[in-house]
Amino acid sequence: MYEFAHITAYKPVEEGTYLQVFIPGKNLMEPLEEKHMRTCNVWLDDGRHISAEQRKKAYATINDIAGFTGEMPEVMKEWLKYLHIYRTGYEYFSLSSCSMDTAREFINTILDYALEAGVPLLDFALNRTDDIGHYLYACLKLKKCSICGRPGEIHHVDAIGMGNDRRTLDDSDHRKICLCRVHHTEAHTTGFDTFSNKYKVYGIKYEE
Repeated sequence: MYEFAHITAYKPVEEGTYLQVFIPGKNLMEPLEEKHMRTCNVWLDDGRHISAEQRKKAYATINDIAGFTGEMPEVMKEWLKYLHIYRTGYEYFSLSSCSMDTAREFINTILDYALEAGVPLLDFALNRTDDIGHYLYACLKLKKCSICGRPGEIHHVDAIGMGNDRRTLDDSDHRKICLCRVHHTEAHTTGFDTFSNKYKVYGIKYEE
């Protein structure tokens, strides 16, 4: 369940921050009590409007997806917006006036979709994303190369170590990145520090 709320008061304490929120126009007592809801996700919108760079990234990716599917870009834009609404629970928005936070999350959604559908982009997705951590995680989850988007395999940034069995070792605390065979070989050949500086990527912890 997604609801728009106003922050009416807050109080920082040593353990964290208390927030008091108000959801206008709705009585949520029944669903809160029936489902015993005691936790929620909070998305803090700082009010800044979508930037020209974000809009450029979004439309470039929409056009690539439209070209791949054979759909008109304007039709594909609306379809992707509703896909984003379905996946996140956000309300309908406009790419001309939405917030920077909404734009960043929408770019995440359409890049996720491009990875899922195998859409070839005219530029590296790394140059399109506004959230590199989310993109690296999506590549690991979908087994797609973080550099080029082709099918990939896990590269351990934190070495497994000699004598350990990769099939049985718990590597959830090791930093990883997903790379295709070509880029995996490059990472090993040049060393990951050089590879990381070249492509502006890094390893993240990911548990399958």
